[in-house]
Amino acid sequence: MEFNEQKQGAVVVFRPSGAITGDDAGVFAGRFRTAMNTSMGKCVLDAAEISYIDSAGLEALLDLSDEMNDLGRGLKISHVNDTLRETFELTNIASAFEYFDDINAAVRSFL
Repeated sequence: MEFNEQKQGAVVVFRPSGAITGDDAGVFAGRFRTAMNTSMGKCVLDAAEISYIDSAGLEALLDLSDEMNDLGRGLKISHVNDTLRETFELTNIASAFEYFDDINAAVRSFL
């Protein structure tokens, strides 16, 4: 799994690439928390290159969503592919996230 971060103003756009599974889920969550802490919770997850997610990855996303909610922010996700969205819906966690079709819309939602 690879990670890319980009600042757009005060917002960090976090882009993992690959599958979020097993031990990688913990690494993913740790890296996202670091991005979240450096941007005071203004962080967007770009899911365009997430190829697969297992139960450990789903749990990591839910934990991050809870932490974002504790900061008064929701977990904002852009570019969710059909497979990922279906996984969220089948596991009844789809309502835990805010969805955006593109990065700019997700970044503007912090204004």
